[in-house]
Amino acid sequence: MTTAAVIWQEGREFALEDVELDEPRPDEVRVRLVAAGMCHTDLSVAKGVTPFPLPGVLGHEGVGVVEEVGSRVVRAKPGDRVLMTFTSCGRCRNCRGGHPALCEFHLPLNLFGGRRADGSATIRHKGEDLGGHFFGQSSFAQHAIVDERSLVVLDHVAEADLPVLAPLGCGLQTGAGAILNVLRPTPGSTVVVAGAGAVGLAAVMAAARMSPAPEIVVVDRVESRLELARELGATTVATSADALDGADFAVDTTGNVGVIEQLVAGLAVGGTCALIGAPRAGSRASFDVNRMLPGRSIVGVTLGDGEPETFVPLLAAAHTRGEFPMERFQKTYAFEDINAAAADAESGAVVKPILLF
Repeated sequence: MTTAAVIWQEGREFALEDVELDEPRPDEVRVRLVAAGMCHTDLSVAKGVTPFPLPGVLGHEGVGVVEEVGSRVVRAKPGDRVLMTFTSCGRCRNCRGGHPALCEFHLPLNLFGGRRADGSATIRHKGEDLGGHFFGQSSFAQHAIVDERSLVVLDHVAEADLPVLAPLGCGLQTGAGAILNVLRPTPGSTVVVAGAGAVGLAAVMAAARMSPAPEIVVVDRVESRLELARELGATTVATSADALDGADFAVDTTGNVGVIEQLVAGLAVGGTCALIGAPRAGSRASFDVNRMLPGRSIVGVTLGDGEPETFVPLLAAAHTRGEFPMERFQKTYAFEDINAAAADAESGAVVKPILLF
């Protein structure tokens, strides 16, 4: 038995409920949560924008301590401090090739299924199955049953220091990975980032402090976020992408089709636009085909296209050195205040809420 934040139906607030967790399977662990980041994907599911079987338990940026491991688990042992991220099958071509974020079964394993691959539930309420297994974890709970492949062991991190690292499970590895793993800016290049939320600011920090790009332009409509972006490394800020031209690399975190079209139209010859933000299903964008022919390109990015076991520790080490100061845009909340955290994230009052257990 543990306590979890349940979304009973779309549009409703989170409700703290006593739930039953299944026993860990051979490839799973039981984790006691220390903290969990709140991501806009969680809010998107809660509002019914992103499909997921409700009622259910969300949360996919958890950090905690391993309590119990399945018989085949080799990544972690009881007592290990771990970060939880997305899961993957480990068997398809992309997983074997070092791109688990591009797993052929990414959507059913992480988002839409709400269950293990074999269809079994990990969480129940009064004997009734709940949607769970969200990104292999469902970490809006005091305890979680977690896929081994969702785990990153943080050997040298004290339990008290885990909360600040929680957003590396999704949003921050996504933004940083778009820069470091996908676009890989070159010396003298210009990077444009649309959207100064957690994902966009992660891209800014990675570009400014961990890449050779000298020019970093950030676009957002909120002046306070533009000021924060400047403090984190942006060299230029703007409230519109209309007038931007000549970007070697562009990152869209907004999911706004109009912004995407502006970014693509503003690419320099040979430039690349990385798409991270997800608009509503079925959204379409337009671009001039002839303008794309001189080497301009568009690439989709999922979770930064990194290998979490190596990429997350790299970002955690950068944070320790002061190169990735993600604490600058975090605010902590008691788990019991999850609805206040959700409201602040939805309004934009807080960039990255962190729930403490």
